[in-house]
Amino acid sequence: MNDSSWGASPGAGYAGAWPPPDQGPLPAGPAHDGRGAQQTRPMPIVPDFPDAGRDAQSAPGPAGRAGREVPDGGAARLGGPLFRDENPQEPMSTPPSAPAPQPTHAAPRPASSPQPPKKRAGRDLRAAIGVGVGLGAVIVLSLFFVKAVFVGVIAVAVVVGLWELTSRLQERKQIKAPLVPLAVGGAAMVVAGYLRGAEGAWVAMALTALAVLVWRMTEPPEGYLRDVTAGVFAAFYVPFLATFVSMMLSADDGPERVLTFLVLTVVSDTGAYAVGWRFGKHKLAPRISPGKTREGLLGAVGFAMAAGVLCMQFLVDGGTWWQGLLLGLAVAATATLGDLGESMIKRDLGIKDMGSLLPGHGGIMDRLDSLLPTAPVVWLLLVLFLGSG
Repeated sequence: MNDSSWGASPGAGYAGAWPPPDQGPLPAGPAHDGRGAQQTRPMPIVPDFPDAGRDAQSAPGPAGRAGREVPDGGAARLGGPLFRDENPQEPMSTPPSAPAPQPTHAAPRPASSPQPPKKRAGRDLRAAIGVGVGLGAVIVLSLFFVKAVFVGVIAVAVVVGLWELTSRLQERKQIKAPLVPLAVGGAAMVVAGYLRGAEGAWVAMALTALAVLVWRMTEPPEGYLRDVTAGVFAAFYVPFLATFVSMMLSADDGPERVLTFLVLTVVSDTGAYAVGWRFGKHKLAPRISPGKTREGLLGAVGFAMAAGVLCMQFLVDGGTWWQGLLLGLAVAATATLGDLGESMIKRDLGIKDMGSLLPGHGGIMDRLDSLLPTAPVVWLLLVLFLGSG
């Protein structure tokens, strides 16, 4: 359509503004002014209500799409822009009887600059602190009042840890390490270490491994080697390493030695967490545990060495400050390695926690991960520094 089709012809009977005042509808057919005269089409009547051109098919009346004629011979109403990329510049005036137009889309909000994510702890700190205080109270009360009760606490922790470990192995890897001989043998190991020392612990370990081999024979041979290997590993990893805690307890100053061991391990973990969360930038072992940093390791070493000096100077009889420094350094190293070791196991199993028994902590094994490999190192250093007691 050219520009002339939108203008007024000289013989239209009016001059000036469009539309003509009080005139009837324009003829729908073409107008002729003689031979060779230019044919023009009448200007279509534009409806005077908003958004008439948005959807012509929804408007009442016989008009269809824009620019098409209707069957009754009347002029086709303009149902939208002439071209698809043509948008009206100003909205039409709204008559008093028509409702006010409603915006179809909300106005876009100005884009705000992205805020850097805040560092948050990965666990519920309130639950973790509450559970930690409760466990600490149980340990201290049983440790300083009745040694046998603390041995029972160790045995219960060992049995629950074995249950968590064997359950995850069966769920994730279909490895059926026999729990019954492991639980009985593990509790026996802890008691034997308290009563008979290292010799009793080794004998109980050997008998537990033999019981695992025999117990697994009651099932089909498929996977036998895999299952018994996992069973022997579980017996060494959980109850045998925990036996060194009961061996520490058997000394005359056993409660002080065990408390030093627990305090140094907890302080090492706390220092690593606090320093790593606040200042950690360089990953320590990203393929094993992405959350651990080198700065956190330095925090663990510093906190553990300071706690070692205090414990050996004021808690353990006959200890010196330099022994506390060495003890703290060793605890920081073994606690970190123990944490990484269990993280390696959990990554292989594809899990985050070994269990959910302790709110804010995970399972028992998630608390024993740094304690278990630290126990034999602390026992050995205390024997070298102070004797077996």
